[in-house]
Amino acid sequence: MTYETLHWVDYLIISVSIMVTVFMGIYFANRQKSSDNYFAGSQNIPSWAIGFSIFATLISSVTFLAYPSAAFASNWILLVQGIMVPVTLVAMIWIIVPLFRKVIRLSTYEYFERRFGYFARLYSSIAFILIHFSKMGTVLYLVGLALSEMTGIGIFTVLGLLGLVIIAITLLGGIEAVIWMDVIQGFLLIGGGLLCVGILLFTPEGGPSAIFQQISIDNKIGFGPYDWDFTQLTFFVMALNGVFYAIQKYGTDQTIVQRYLTAKNDKEAKKAAHIGVLMSVPVWALFMFIGTALFAFYKVSTASLPADISADAVFPYFIMSELPVGVTGLVVAALASAAVSSLDSDMNCLAAIGVEDYYQRLKPNCTDRERLNMGRILVAISGIGAVGVASLYVLWEGEGVLKAVFGLYAIFSAGIVGIFLLGLLSKRANKQGLYVGIGACVLFTAYAVLSSTKMDFGGGSRLFLDLGAYNFPHHKYMLGVYSHIIVFVVGYVASFLFKSKNADESLTIHGYFKKVDKEKQLITPGPKQVVIK
Repeated sequence: MTYETLHWVDYLIISVSIMVTVFMGIYFANRQKSSDNYFAGSQNIPSWAIGFSIFATLISSVTFLAYPSAAFASNWILLVQGIMVPVTLVAMIWIIVPLFRKVIRLSTYEYFERRFGYFARLYSSIAFILIHFSKMGTVLYLVGLALSEMTGIGIFTVLGLLGLVIIAITLLGGIEAVIWMDVIQGFLLIGGGLLCVGILLFTPEGGPSAIFQQISIDNKIGFGPYDWDFTQLTFFVMALNGVFYAIQKYGTDQTIVQRYLTAKNDKEAKKAAHIGVLMSVPVWALFMFIGTALFAFYKVSTASLPADISADAVFPYFIMSELPVGVTGLVVAALASAAVSSLDSDMNCLAAIGVEDYYQRLKPNCTDRERLNMGRILVAISGIGAVGVASLYVLWEGEGVLKAVFGLYAIFSAGIVGIFLLGLLSKRANKQGLYVGIGACVLFTAYAVLSSTKMDFGGGSRLFLDLGAYNFPHHKYMLGVYSHIIVFVVGYVASFLFKSKNADESLTIHGYFKKVDKEKQLITPGPKQVVIK
């Protein structure tokens, strides 16, 4: 599909946005004198900025493109996962944030080692690396494809330019540049979404009332089906998935946990986490509404869609064909910013994991300067790797690599939440029991993936492993739910087969509650004594 060419004003706006991004990296470059500052900042960043950065990291260009597409084609069922994030985390943040700020230096997965040994740290950090390389390649591919079609610039050129800009700001400015750039990009993202909503509501004859009436007629805002059926994409499948997604992102994901460490103190870190959580859902809903409003817009207005357009292409087509000059540039810049704000976080955090979990272990006597230099090298490598993965998607038309990456994602990321909850909730759980749980989880995940994934063999499509009635029967989103539960349950039960001391209480929720009780006893005055003379 071909779009109208961007006006020179739009190109100017996009160019200014890119230049501001690079300037931010240069501005913060002189402050990066140590590896601690490069990865954890100066600890003088205000909580609202850290919270905004958490929000911007979660809201990638996938949200910008995929949410409108999903709402246009169906309803708001994908938002159920996002709604479960604050429901799950508002209380847990009070425990998770001080725990990590106390027990880890930089790497989230240091907690896993302190609780269950080095293998647990290795397993979870490798899972993080695989998850985020697949995510980075996907984000870059999707935004590169959209920008290429909008601007007429070759997709490999777009990927190269985006990759260069993101590597530059992350390489030069460290986590502080990432956070403050996320603040700017977050405002740009919200502004772009609100501009689109305004035009969708007020351009058609009849205005907002006509749009909302059409939405009501077509019943486009809903979260169903509400069947208790795990074989289909239902409300309950998304709700269960959302609970584990929330814990995984805020309790085990380096891109979020690393933000906790940049705050001045526990109180500011908790505030930042709550800001990030509570901002995300309204913005996810905003982009869901854009998809719903697009569906109504093309019914009530004089504008029309090409006959062969897919749901994925509707929003980009609207941006290029319906928005006025200047506004188009702002929205395209917002789309690019959404990718930057997600990818710069991933690159910095991947470098942090590489230095903390691998480089320092291989070279324990390394100087801080060597740590800093290695961090910068790893930022560059991760950025080049993301561009490479995205380029493979282009060459293979986004299909073969995606299937392979999703298979790896399922195998190596499975059960991370189970490990975290087992360590947090149980003093009795030990590393031997956990390793049995991880083994059971990997075997289950392999069975589920192989017995539910079809591939082309000799011109025909068949399952990798066809077990007939014993094939994995449920929706693929349930795989994540089951894998975490398997690690937790099997790991806990198996722990009773091995003798070990109870875990250090400071690494569990029990230590947190004991600390709270002691603080209450210190604050609460005892009964007044009456002295009789």
